[in-house]
Amino acid sequence: MDYQFTNDKPIYLQLMDVFKAGIISGELPQGSRLESVRDLALKAQVNPNTMQKALSELERLGLIRTERTSGRFITDDGSKIEAMKKELAEEEIIAFLERMKTLGFTKDDVIQLIKKED
Repeated sequence: MDYQFTNDKPIYLQLMDVFKAGIISGELPQGSRLESVRDLALKAQVNPNTMQKALSELERLGLIRTERTSGRFITDDGSKIEAMKKELAEEEIIAFLERMKTLGFTKDDVIQLIKKED
């Protein structure tokens, strides 16, 4: 996974985005075991508390689960992953349309440009 952080939002949210992308893309397969918080924090070069917060939030969202003696695992729930994939796609589309709007394009203009690229 690629950890490149910016100053525009908290690190734990950026970590969550990295994990979400990994889960959705299949880089982190369903049911796979995650490394320890300490190991993940070392790889990302962040404080373990920050990594813990990101993982706790992902668990709250149902994208990972904790098994007391075995560690943390990516969810086996394919429908939850598909729902997250759709949600992220919608967010990207909305952001894209907003950027195009600031450039003076209408939604119909954007559709025509996309059709032209097909």
